[in-house]
Amino acid sequence: MKNTTQLKVRLAVLVFLEFAVWGSYLTSMGAFLAREGLAGQIGWFYAIQGVVSLFMPALVGIVADRWIPAQKMLCLCHFIAGGFMLAAGVYGLTVSPINFAPLFILYTISVAFFMPTIGLANSVSYTALGKYGLDPVTHFPPVRVFGTVGFICAMLFVNFTGFQNTAMQLVCSGVLSFAMALYSLTMPKCPINKGVSKSLSEALGLKAFALFKDKQMAIFFIFSMLLGVSLQITNGFANPFIQSFGSLPEYADTWGVNNANALISLSQMSETLCILLIPFFLRRFGIKVVMLMAMVAWVFRFGFFGIGNPGSGVWLFILSMIVYGIAFDFFNVSGSLYVDKKTTTEIRSSAQGLFMIMTNGIGATIGTLVAQAVIDKYVYSQPEGAAQIEGWSTSWLIFAGYAAVVAILFFFVFHDKDNKQATNKELEKADSSLLSDPEGLA
Repeated sequence: MKNTTQLKVRLAVLVFLEFAVWGSYLTSMGAFLAREGLAGQIGWFYAIQGVVSLFMPALVGIVADRWIPAQKMLCLCHFIAGGFMLAAGVYGLTVSPINFAPLFILYTISVAFFMPTIGLANSVSYTALGKYGLDPVTHFPPVRVFGTVGFICAMLFVNFTGFQNTAMQLVCSGVLSFAMALYSLTMPKCPINKGVSKSLSEALGLKAFALFKDKQMAIFFIFSMLLGVSLQITNGFANPFIQSFGSLPEYADTWGVNNANALISLSQMSETLCILLIPFFLRRFGIKVVMLMAMVAWVFRFGFFGIGNPGSGVWLFILSMIVYGIAFDFFNVSGSLYVDKKTTTEIRSSAQGLFMIMTNGIGATIGTLVAQAVIDKYVYSQPEGAAQIEGWSTSWLIFAGYAAVVAILFFFVFHDKDNKQATNKELEKADSSLLSDPEGLA
C-alpha cells in the first residue's frame, strides 16, 4: 500500500509539471503578442499547435515504441522543447521591436516537441501503474486531475507575477520543461518493442479514414471538425480581449482587467467540476443530447463575452468561464465514446486519432486563423478604445452565431441509429479517456 501510494504521488508530480509547462503560456500568450505589436499574428501561434499535432505525436510515438524508452523520450522532448521555448523567451526580453519570424520559428520548434510529451507522459504513467499491478482505468484518473491543477497553478503564477504580459511566461515554461525533463528520468523504465510492425500510415491514424465510407460516421467527423473550429479561439484571444477594456477609464482599475489570466483560470476549474457531471448526463440523456449541450454551451461561451465587461458585467464573464467546462468536456468525452462504440478493436486507436485530427488538428487550426481574420477586421483595424471594444463584441457575437448554426445543423442532420445510452462500463471508460486526454484541458 505504501509503495503504491508513493507511486501515485510521483505520477501526480509528473502530470502536474507536464501541464504546468503548457499553462504557463497557453492562455496568456495572446496578451503578450498584442502588447508587442503582433496582435495580427496571434492566430498563427495557436494554429501551429494543431499543425504539428497532425504528425509529431505519431512520429515521436514510433521512436518511443521501437528504439528509445518512453521515459527517456519524454526527457529528450522536454529538453528540446524547453531549450527552444527558453530561447524564444530570451529573444522576447532582449530584442525590441520583436520580429515575427524569429519568435515564431523558435516557438514552433518548441511546441513541435512539446505536443508529443502529453501522450508520452500518459504512456509512462500507464506503464508504471501496470508494473505495480494497478489498473490505469481505475487509478490514473485521480492522478490526472493534478495535471489540471498544474495548469491552473501556472496560469495564476504568470498572472500574479505580471508575466502574462511579457516574454517571461515563455521563460517560465522553458524552465518547467527542464525540470520535467530531469524528473522524467526518475520514472520506472518503459519497455521498447523493436519488432513492432505498425506502419507510419497506421500510426498517423490514416487507416481510420475508411470510416468516412459510412454516412453516419462521415457526418459525425465533419461536425467534429466544425465544432473543433471553436476550440482554441478563447485560448488565443480571451486575455487580450479582457485587457483591452483597460483603455477605457471606467474599467482601467477593475480586477478583471489587471488579472485577466486569473479570471480565465475559472474555465479550467469549471472543466474539473464538469468531469463529475458527465456520467449523470450521459445516463440520463444519451450521447447526442450531451454533444448538443456542448455545442449550445459554445454559443453561450462566446455570447457572454460579447455582451459582458469587467465592471458591472463581470458576472457575464464568470458565466462564460463556467459554461466552458460543458462546452469543452461534454463534447470531448461523448465524441470519444461515440467513436469507441462505432469502431472495432482493430482500428479503435486509429479512429480516436482521427477524431483528434478532425477536432484539435484541422478544426482548431482553421478556427484560429479565421478568428484572427475576423478580429483583424473588426478590432485591430479600429483605433484603440471604445471602437475596439465594440469590435470585440461584434467578433464574439459572430463566433456565437457560428456555434449556433453548427448546433442547429447537428440537431437536424445527425442521427444516432443505435439510439442507445452508454452503459456503466462505457461511462467509466469515458471518464478515464477524458482525464487522460491531452486536449481536454485548455
